[in-house]
Amino acid sequence: MPYTTSMAFWTQAPGHGVLRRQPLAAPGRDEVLVEALYSGVSRGTESLVFTGRVPSSEYQRMRAPFQEGEFPGPLKYGYASVGRVVEGPAELRECVVFCLYPHQQRYVVPASAVHPLPEEVPAERAVLAANLETAINGVWDAAPGLGDRICVIGAGVVGALVAWLCQGIPGTQVCLVDIEPERAGLARALGVPFALPEEAPLDNDLVIHASGHPSGLETALRVAARETTLVEMSWYGEQTVTLPLGGAFHAQRLTLRSSQVGGIAPQRQPRWDFRRRMQLALRLLADPRLDALISGETPFDTLPDEMPRLVQGGGRVLCHRIRYAPT
Repeated sequence: MPYTTSMAFWTQAPGHGVLRRQPLAAPGRDEVLVEALYSGVSRGTESLVFTGRVPSSEYQRMRAPFQEGEFPGPLKYGYASVGRVVEGPAELRECVVFCLYPHQQRYVVPASAVHPLPEEVPAERAVLAANLETAINGVWDAAPGLGDRICVIGAGVVGALVAWLCQGIPGTQVCLVDIEPERAGLARALGVPFALPEEAPLDNDLVIHASGHPSGLETALRVAARETTLVEMSWYGEQTVTLPLGGAFHAQRLTLRSSQVGGIAPQRQPRWDFRRRMQLALRLLADPRLDALISGETPFDTLPDEMPRLVQGGGRVLCHRIRYAPT
């Protein structure tokens, strides 16, 4: 029996979400119908979207690939869906795939928009793919080298993934820094040393900031060695950030640069595109240690009540997984 509708999560107004039933078109020749298994709430960006804190200047740049509606709402937003292809080209039928799609039971997208999971990557873990893609891009922008001392500020999902990636480079000395002592357990699970801000090692060759808080950026400035590059991966929405640049910033000749997943690092652009980058992220998700980044799971039908709690969850929430009941 063909599906004609699907339930989707919408931010109806800042801080208020609802489930909406909406029409579902039959897939065309080069399209697939995906039945969702899981989706992930990317707490940093989705918190800003859900609470209406996206600056009007960024409305177009912050659009998700399959977003419906407009900022600040009502809108359907999200980009971490894992599901099974139930209709589409023969080579994709019954494949478990990742798609940059919002929280929705079923959806139709171009076949080119889905990425089959490697056999060794479980669907439950694949909700981390978009976050890992962001981390990969951040590491490319930071360009760490063999033996570098690297400090990553902010042990959220993206920061922890960046530290985990950097730890795999031979000879590096990586430290993951966070204000929450509980994040030491996450760092230990990933095989990365941990420190509170006041204990963070100094004289780092590279500093990457991903805490989303100005105080974390201040710590990043403090722990950077002379001529160090500081890569800023946080996105602050409407928040204004002030920095103590009257200190050692100029004397140390520091470089502050941004990293954003919407653009591939210039040195990679001749050979890499977004699809190849996503395929790399999916291959890297074969490491079972990354399950430590999933901090909870709830059913899809509870998402309107759950989202406000996730937004306010602070250090207790990493990647929250949404489970879809089979239909």
